[in-house]
Formats: sequence, structure tokens, C-alpha cells
Amino acid sequence: MSDEFILDTDDLERRMEGAMASLRTEFASLRTGRASASMLEPVQVEAYGQMTPINQVGTVNVPEPRMVTVNVWDKSLVNKVEKAIRESGLGINPQMNGTIIMLPIPELNEERRRELGKVAGQYAESARVSIRNIRRDGMDQIKKAKADGMSEDDQKFWESAVQELTDKHIALVDEALEHKQAEIMQV
Repeated sequence: MSDEFILDTDDLERRMEGAMASLRTEFASLRTGRASASMLEPVQVEAYGQMTPINQVGTVNVPEPRMVTVNVWDKSLVNKVEKAIRESGLGINPQMNGTIIMLPIPELNEERRRELGKVAGQYAESARVSIRNIRRDGMDQIKKAKADGMSEDDQKFWESAVQELTDKHIALVDEALEHKQAEIMQV
């Protein structure tokens, strides 16, 4: 019989915050019609025998609202960087200018905006699933403690604490999704 069961809600919250951070990173990679250096974060370049993020082979800048530039440090990598951007699925056509690769950001059409909204929804659903899995872990710990002799009052207290944490983070996911979809649909 356990003396006093204490659920590590800080650990659960930290893990749920990790799911939120992952969601924010995925949202940052979605193109919204405005130039953003973060849209190139998921793009990897084969450099020096391994896959490397673009920001580690050149400087990414946003000189104007509809333009991103990548100033590649090593001339031998310019074509590889250009190829990686072209094949990344961002829908951007790179233009070369020496070691500088210019990425004009085209206006998004209505159909592409809807597609991006659906992708944002899928990212949000993945985050919700992660948060619910963390909730399940917490509830499993409570059930184990109940089997070890925890009182029913304590069980209800901890279950409501875990549920409250879950509800808070699911609401944050929904809010982030709503904000991102509004940003995507903004013309």
C-alpha cells in the first residue's frame, strides 16, 4: 500500500508542451503567401556526405514580403541547395544569382489555400492525438496507484487534474489551428 501517491503533472505538462512546440514548428513550415525564413526549416540539403538543414549551409533572409533569399556559403553546394528547394514540395521556383538563390513567393490561389488549411488540420489532429496519449499515460499511472491502494477521492482528484491539463492543451491546439487557418485564408 502506497503512503501518498503524487502524480508528476509537471512531466505530463512538459510532454504536452512538447507536442505544442512540435505543432508550432509544423505550422511555421506551412506557406501562407508571405515570405518567411522558417518555411525553409524542413528542407534538408545533401552537404559534405550528410543531410543538413539549409540554414547550416547558407544565410536565409527575407528582403521583402514576397521574397526569400538563401546566400550559400560554399559555391559547390549552390546547385544542391537549389535542387533541394525545388524538390521540397513548397511549390517555389528558385532563381539563381551566383551564390544567392532567390525564392519569389507566388500568390496562393483559393484551392491551394484550402489544401494548406487541411494540412494544418492534420497537423493539429496529430498534436491532439499526442496530447491524448500523454493523458492516457497519466490515467494509467493513476489506475496502477489505485490498484496499489490509493483512495477513491485521491483517484478522482488526480484524474480531474490530468483531464484539466489535457483540456487546456487541446484548447491551445484548437486556438493555434484557428489562427493558422485564418492566416492561410487571408488574401
